[in-house]
Amino acid sequence: MIKALTIFSGNAHRALAESICQCVEVRLGTSEVTRFSDGEIYVEIGENVRGVNCFVVQPTCSPVNDNILELLIMIDALKRASAGSIVAVIPYFGYARQDRKVKPRTPISAKLVADLLSAAGADRVVSVDLHAGQIQGFFDIPVDHLYAMPVMIDYLRGTYGREAVIVSPDAGGVERARAYAKRLGSSLAIIDKRRSSPNVSEVMNIIGDVKGRDAIIVDDMIDTAGTLAQAAHAIVAAGARSVVGCATHGVLSGPAIQRIEQSPLTEVVISDTIPLRPEAAASGKIKQLSVARLLGEAIKRIHHGDSISSLFI
Repeated sequence: MIKALTIFSGNAHRALAESICQCVEVRLGTSEVTRFSDGEIYVEIGENVRGVNCFVVQPTCSPVNDNILELLIMIDALKRASAGSIVAVIPYFGYARQDRKVKPRTPISAKLVADLLSAAGADRVVSVDLHAGQIQGFFDIPVDHLYAMPVMIDYLRGTYGREAVIVSPDAGGVERARAYAKRLGSSLAIIDKRRSSPNVSEVMNIIGDVKGRDAIIVDDMIDTAGTLAQAAHAIVAAGARSVVGCATHGVLSGPAIQRIEQSPLTEVVISDTIPLRPEAAASGKIKQLSVARLLGEAIKRIHHGDSISSLFI
């Protein structure tokens, strides 16, 4: 007997969950996620899930702590309702940047969140473009690490072609940038960046040739856009014809939109792992691509016990 499949959503990104349901061809599961007057989160699952494979779609974006707790409480509710399996679908995994001790007496918060998900009752986690691949090892349950690259590549290939140059914004992103360059048949450039403090960066020089070409800066996320804006100025100064930003997660916090608008960037391409703030949606420079079909295909393969890795071959 094949188990039923149900997809639930918290309040973080209901639109993405509904798009995934359209791709999987199932209706969104009935649930109520509300708050008491003192702010406590209350969850009620509105249908029978006994023996059902349940997928909870909830990116842990801003407000990060509220969304994480919503996810944990939904998982607990499903566990106590005797769900057959519970898969936490976390398109954007918050706290991922705290994946190691950078100073004495500091936490490894990504590991803490991983432990909380396991303790709540999740059987598996699905995420997209983790900030660091080793975060998969923080979990004691299986993790399916998806990549938004196929979605981005389709758009970039059709818009900019092979003549573009892929630019890594720092040494740590070279592997990602090289993967994009290989699939696009483009050349690669690297920005040598020195960071003096958190969310503050200084571009030093560019390794590679960008003169007279369309430069595509590839990263996993755009937060305050300081790195992206400085990189764009440096690339234009080096003679590039145009500069485009490309990242899976558009966190776009603080002055990000203002920096993008005032920068020489012609376009910033992001996915919908995080819902756009109203001011970001109103920006003419931001292009959002959907990963709903990618996540939907992964959900179907997990449900049927098929391979996930073949999605990216």
